[in-house]
Amino acid sequence: MARIVCTFTLPDEAVDLLRPLGPIAGPEGWRESLADAEALLCLMTERVDADLLAAAPRLRIVANAVVGYEHVDLAACRARGVTVTNTPGVLTDATADVAFALILGTLRGVSSAERSVREGGFDGWRFDGYLGADLAGRTLGIYGMGRIGQAVARRAAPFGMRVIYHSRTRLDAAAEAALGARWVEFDELLSSSDVLSLHAPLTPQTRHVIDADAMLRMRRGAFLINTARGPLVDEAALVDALRDGHLAGAGLDVYEREPAVHPGLLDLPNVMLLPHIGSATVETRGRMAMLAARNVHAVLSGQPPLTPVG
Repeated sequence: MARIVCTFTLPDEAVDLLRPLGPIAGPEGWRESLADAEALLCLMTERVDADLLAAAPRLRIVANAVVGYEHVDLAACRARGVTVTNTPGVLTDATADVAFALILGTLRGVSSAERSVREGGFDGWRFDGYLGADLAGRTLGIYGMGRIGQAVARRAAPFGMRVIYHSRTRLDAAAEAALGARWVEFDELLSSSDVLSLHAPLTPQTRHVIDADAMLRMRRGAFLINTARGPLVDEAALVDALRDGHLAGAGLDVYEREPAVHPGLLDLPNVMLLPHIGSATVETRGRMAMLAARNVHAVLSGQPPLTPVG
C-alpha cells in the first residue's frame, strides 16, 4: 500500500477518501516519513526542491493544497516523473471577498477608525471626522484577470465602479461585456486606476511589477490592493510612496518577505494589513484539502490528476 504524507491536518472527509490507499503520516514529523512516501500533500510553507525529492525516491505526486506553486521546483519534479497539482477555482470567491473587503476598508479608513475606537480616540461624531473616499464613480484597475480577478470585477459593478484590466491573456468580447471590463495596456492601467488590485501569479516577470517606477506612474491619490503574492510589490518603495502622499493608501493580505512585514508599513495609518486570510473560511479550506486529496487519489489509483500544473 502507498504511504501518504501530509504537512497539515486533513479534514475527516479527506482522510476517509485516502485511508484505503495506505497509511497517512503527518503533520508531526512528516519529513521523517518521506523515504517511502508516494504522495505528499503540502502547503506554500513547504519548499519542494531537489533535496526534498531526493529524500522521497518513491514520490509520485505533490498535491499542493493551494493555488500558487512557486515553492515547488517544477523542473526537478518533472525530472523525477513527479506529478504536481494545485487547487484552482475552489478559493476564488473567498479570496475575491477579502480583496473587496480591503478595497472597502482602505478607501473608508476602516482599520484606523476601528483602532481609534479601541484606543479611546472616539470622542463623538464630527462633521470632518474619519473621512474616507467614495467607491462609486472610481476606476478599479485589475492586474491579472483570472478567476479571482474576474470575481473582483463582478463585485465592483454594484458599488458603481468602472473596471479596467491588464492581463497576459485578454478575455473575449462576451466575457468583457458581462464583466463591464475594458482591457488596457499596463501603462494605462497604472495611470488610470483609482484603485489598483493585484491578482497575478508570482513569476520572474511579475516579481516587483509594482516597483518605485510603477508607483510613480500611478495616479496621485490612488490606492493599491494586494491579495495575490507579496513579491509583486516592492514594499520599501510602497512605504515611500505612502509616506510622501503619492499613494493615498494600501490594503495588503500578502507580504514580500512573509511572514515578515516591512516595519514602515506598520507605522502608517493609511494601510490596512491582514494576515494572509484570502482563502481562510472553513468551507474554502475544506474544499482546498479535498481537491488535493482527490488529486492524490486519482494518481495513486492510476488515473490522470484533476488539476495538474507545469
